[in-house]
Amino acid sequence: MNREQGFEESRLEEVVKGIIEGRVKLHEADRILGNANAGALARRLALEKMLGVSLSSIGSTILDFEELVSRNIENPIGAVQIPVGVVGPLRVNGDYARGDFYVPMATTEGALVASVNRGAKAVTLSGGARTKIVYDGMTRAPVFWTPGIVEAVRLVEWVREHMGEVRREAESTTRHGKLRDIQVFHTGNLVWLRFVYETGDAMGMNMATIATEKAAEYIMKNFPGETRLIAVSGNMCTDKKPALINQLLGRGKTVIAEAVIKRDVALKVLKAPPEEIDYVNKAKNLLGTARAGSPSLNAHFANIVAAIFIATGQDVAQVVESSMGYTWTEVRNGDLYISVTLPSLEVGTVGGGTRLPTQREALSLMGVAGGGDPPGTNAKKFAEIVAATVLAGELNLLAALAANELARAHRLLGRGEAKKS
Repeated sequence: MNREQGFEESRLEEVVKGIIEGRVKLHEADRILGNANAGALARRLALEKMLGVSLSSIGSTILDFEELVSRNIENPIGAVQIPVGVVGPLRVNGDYARGDFYVPMATTEGALVASVNRGAKAVTLSGGARTKIVYDGMTRAPVFWTPGIVEAVRLVEWVREHMGEVRREAESTTRHGKLRDIQVFHTGNLVWLRFVYETGDAMGMNMATIATEKAAEYIMKNFPGETRLIAVSGNMCTDKKPALINQLLGRGKTVIAEAVIKRDVALKVLKAPPEEIDYVNKAKNLLGTARAGSPSLNAHFANIVAAIFIATGQDVAQVVESSMGYTWTEVRNGDLYISVTLPSLEVGTVGGGTRLPTQREALSLMGVAGGGDPPGTNAKKFAEIVAATVLAGELNLLAALAANELARAHRLLGRGEAKKS
């Protein structure tokens, strides 16, 4: 039986009519009908009648809104579907991810999955991608007001002297969160305290926010001076915005993936010699990016990161900082060395959208669904897989540009001409 059935049809009709006439607010439908799935149906039917559109495809979903409302969505009317392709096998030689993986990517961009897949083939045939997580810390940076610079410095000194108590207050809000550090930034009489946490297998932004708010309350209550919390997030965190602080100090996981692509693999699989791939990288990703004034020196990290984020229930807005990074290449004895560095990859395997059924299946495909044993290992394994996939995507795009294949690939796959020929 459809989840939207099993309730009184006349009551549903009354709510739909009430929404249309303005007597019932959209968010009230769930409460009146006593069921979030019924509320979703009422909103959708009302919108169809009000706007003269059909939303039947949006209404076709396996999602149970009784589980999701107030956790993942408000005012639901259904769901949208995005095609999911798979890349692999991709060999990863990491500290947490070891073996051959199949990576799900949700996208509507033709040629993307095929492009990354060819890069994965070249990486795997060359022995795989080596991966390392060199930093792990989710941040939240409240901004405090003080009357002047003397008091601002006193506030910072007091926090440092009472770090044990501040840590205890922050960690009292979470089982897995651990306060690692507080980074201090001054501007005049204002002080930013950038709290840095280990967050287990959760991406950890909400965990960090709740813990930091508790710590900030303790500071304001006990600091023997004048201060006021302006905002629990003062944008020095920095979340969902491009920021040099994330590139320099890291946020989430700083991950590096590298591979040495054998010359014969580059020629046979990628159709381009290492020297030309290397030159394209330095002309495009380094000089071209610098000339354009972008702080992110890569070809298309965002393509891969966004597709994996959508498939696996990550916070898609965090593609902004998670896709910032650097691609480096060298020619070594005729082979191609290539690395990608992602300073601020923000991923998790529990919480948020990872609990949705299709997204959980996508994580299961890589063996990273849910909490790891010990805690934190699944998220780190996932981060290494993402970085290795980004490496494969960068490698293939640079090779396609070196071989002048980019436009042809988009013509054949992006416009569907491969099916016509």
